[in-house]
Amino acid sequence: MYSLEIPESVKVAERDAIRKVVQIQVQNGIRPITDGEFARHIYYGGFFEKLAGFEARPMLPIPDAFRTDFPTTTRLAQMGAKTRAAVVCTGKISYKGSPYLSEWLSLRENLPQDLWSAAKITIPAPSYQHIQLKPGTAWTVDSGYTSDEEYFEDIAKCYAAELQTLYDAGLRNIQVDDPHLTYFASSAFLGGCRKDGTDTDKLLDLYTRTHNKLLARKPSGLHVGMHLCRGNMSGSVNWVEGSYEVIAKKLFNETDYETYYLEFDDLERAGGFEPLRFLPRGKNIVLGLISTKKAELEDPKVIKERVHMATKVIADAQGVSTSEALDCLAVSPQCGFSSSSLAGGKGMTEEIMWEKLRLVKQVTDEIWCY
Repeated sequence: MYSLEIPESVKVAERDAIRKVVQIQVQNGIRPITDGEFARHIYYGGFFEKLAGFEARPMLPIPDAFRTDFPTTTRLAQMGAKTRAAVVCTGKISYKGSPYLSEWLSLRENLPQDLWSAAKITIPAPSYQHIQLKPGTAWTVDSGYTSDEEYFEDIAKCYAAELQTLYDAGLRNIQVDDPHLTYFASSAFLGGCRKDGTDTDKLLDLYTRTHNKLLARKPSGLHVGMHLCRGNMSGSVNWVEGSYEVIAKKLFNETDYETYYLEFDDLERAGGFEPLRFLPRGKNIVLGLISTKKAELEDPKVIKERVHMATKVIADAQGVSTSEALDCLAVSPQCGFSSSSLAGGKGMTEEIMWEKLRLVKQVTDEIWCY
């Protein structure tokens, strides 16, 4: 997660690995094309650390430094962890150069220019550090901030600058990873917030406003979507369970994202498709129906049935035909095949990963290429 001097041999291996996975994606028609986040130790790494005003704290004590009953740290403690890394604001936040431009350029160099628009990179949510830390500790008293509003105002400016930088370099598709928004559907998280005296409605409002601020001046040709899931850490670990029902209306109607990537591979863990009734016309849902937690290959027939179930919910709610509703849907894996470099789903191998990605391509071709 934190910057260390990287040996040249590692950089060479990284470039070679990215070149290989990009070639396989191109050959198999897999879209969007990514670099597998091979330059990161963990999916959210490398952003906050590279902004002015932040300081890495690699060994904050669990649970004292974190929100009460925060699902991630609670689970880590059960697994034996005593500390967890975070990044704390200790001074005025500002953009001092792009955290992810080098990653985009590394991906871009493996593609002809006419395929740049088919590529995507991810960035962490602006609330990532704030939501996990003990209330009042995301910024220090000598940082120059006196409120969370001021803190997030400057973070949003940095995000807006990053979107512009990446767009100017030819990137046209960005995914903002915000799995923590699903915590607002978690009784453990909500209960912990009550113990801390935190109003979760106000907290969620603060986060959605921040998302909209970072999108407010995005280039018109840049597609930005939000990904919500429940994690895929080593050993298929997920952090929370619960339906999108309690957040869907606010999420779809009060944030300005064009697309929402949602986890639906396990309907017991993630709930059913009913919350999609809140989706307004003009926005899209990517259904995460392929599991990255389980090695077993899904049945294409079952995946297609679930797509049609989701389509019916949207068509009925919007009063449109099923073909119109289908046009705002897509299919993907429910999460990355590993949230960190430590490992991913149980029994998952590189070949199984490619089989699953080819399955996504097969299913989408059969549904949409008619």
